[in-house]
Amino acid sequence: MKRLPAKAILSAPPQQRFNRYGQKLILGLFIVAGFCLLFSNRRVSGDDGLDQQLRTVLANHNFTGRIESTLEARLGRPINRKLANVGNLLYYDAILGIKKDNACAACHSPTTGYADTQSIAVGIDSNGWVSQRRSGPRNRRRSPSTLNAAFYPKAMWNGRFESLSGDPFDNRAGFKMPAPEGMNLSYFSHLLAAQACMPVTDRAEMVGFKFAGDNFAIREELASRVNAIKRYRKLFGKALPEVRDGAPITFDMIANAIAEFELTLTYANAPIDRFARGEVAAMSEDEKRGALLFFGKAKCVECHAVSGATNEMFSDFEPHAIGIPQLVPEITNATFDGAAANEDYGYEQVTGNIADRYKFRTSPLRNIAAQPTFFHNGAFTSIKGAILHHLNVFASARNYDPAAEGLPKDLRYLGPIEPVLTQVDPVLVTPIELTDEEFRQLLAFVRDSLMDERAKFANLIKSKPDAVPSGLKPFFYEYP
Repeated sequence: MKRLPAKAILSAPPQQRFNRYGQKLILGLFIVAGFCLLFSNRRVSGDDGLDQQLRTVLANHNFTGRIESTLEARLGRPINRKLANVGNLLYYDAILGIKKDNACAACHSPTTGYADTQSIAVGIDSNGWVSQRRSGPRNRRRSPSTLNAAFYPKAMWNGRFESLSGDPFDNRAGFKMPAPEGMNLSYFSHLLAAQACMPVTDRAEMVGFKFAGDNFAIREELASRVNAIKRYRKLFGKALPEVRDGAPITFDMIANAIAEFELTLTYANAPIDRFARGEVAAMSEDEKRGALLFFGKAKCVECHAVSGATNEMFSDFEPHAIGIPQLVPEITNATFDGAAANEDYGYEQVTGNIADRYKFRTSPLRNIAAQPTFFHNGAFTSIKGAILHHLNVFASARNYDPAAEGLPKDLRYLGPIEPVLTQVDPVLVTPIELTDEEFRQLLAFVRDSLMDERAKFANLIKSKPDAVPSGLKPFFYEYP
C-alpha cells in the first residue's frame, strides 16, 4: 500500500484518515497489551515450573488451603450467631474480671490480631490502655492470638490446655487442664469452651489476690453478675431457649458464648490457601520461592508443620526449646522459676520433666504479621528479627539487646541464657545459611503469604462494641 505524505493524510476525507490511524492504533494497543500481559505473568504468578514445584511440595505436605471451609462440618452444626454475639460482648466486658479491671479483649486485642499489645501481658491493675502504653504489674508471658484458635489442639505457650485426642473438636479422650480442674471440663464439646473457663480464674490475669473463693466460687460469682444484667438475659434468651424460658445464666453458658465468638475469628484464607486451591497469581514469585525455602532449605516446616492434626496452622503444637532470651519484668505479679526467680521453665511446668525445661509450644504462623511481638515473651519485635534468630540461635541469643528491640525499660532485665542454650532443639543447633535474596524471599512468604486480609486491623476493629451491657467504663484502645 502506497504511503501518503502527512499533508495528504490530513487533507484526506475523515473516513480514510480514521482507517489509516485506526489500523496503526489498534496494532499498537495489541503490542502494548501483549507486553503488559507477559510482564504481569512473570511478576505475579511466576513461571509454570515454579508453580508446579510449589504445588508438588504442598501436596506432599497434604496442604489443601481449605481448612477454614471445614469448620462447621467439624463442629457438626452451624455457628450460633446469636450466641457468638453475646460472646463478643462478654469478650470486651470487664464484668468477667473479679476486680472489674480486665477483660479478654484487653489482652487479646483486635488492634493486634487478637494477640497482646505487649511483650509480656499486663492483667489486673492496668492503667486501662490497650496499646503499647498499657502498664501495670506484668504476668509471665504475652497473650497469644486467638485467631484460628478453633483449630488448635493445644492452647497457651506451655500447652497447658489440651485435647488429648489431638483434635479440639473431639472430647472423647478428654480435655486436660491444670489442677484443680484436670479432666473435669471434658463435657464441653470443643476445647475453646473448656479453655474459656480458665483465664477468669487466674489471679494475675483477671481475679486479683483478695478474692477468698476457689475456681468454682469465682465462676459462680461471675455467672451471678452476668445473670443480674437484664440485657445479658435478653441476649442469652435469644440464643438459648432455656434462658428464654427462665433458667439462670450459668458459667457454662458464658464459656460456650465466648468460645462461639472465638469460632467466628477463623481467618484462614491467605494467599498460600488461594494458591493451593489453584489461584496461581495469589502469590508473588518471591513469596513462592520463600515458600519453597520454608518447606525445604530453611527447615521451618520441621516445627511449623501443616500436615494432619496440625490443621494447616503452620505449627506442630509441640514444645521446642529455641533459645529465646529470658525477659524478667521489673514489676510482676507472677511467680518466675529458678533460684533467682528470673527464669521461665515453660513446658516443664506442665510435665514435671526437666527435659522439657525452656520448651514452649510452636507458635502458629497464620496472620503473624498482625502481631507486634514474637515468641512466648515477645523478646523480638519484628518478623525479620524472629526469623534471623531461628537461623543462628546461639549468636542471636548471646548478642541479644532488649533496648535495640525497643522494649520498654521495665522489660530490659534478662535471666541467664547459657542454660537455655543447652536445650536448643537439634533442628536449630547448626546455623542455617541463606543468601540475602533467599532471606528476603522467606520473609516475604511468612509476612505476606500467611496473612488473611480479614485479619487486619481495619476489619477486626469492627467487632469492638461501642458499649457493653454491664455499663462498665470501656478500655482505651489505641489504634495503629
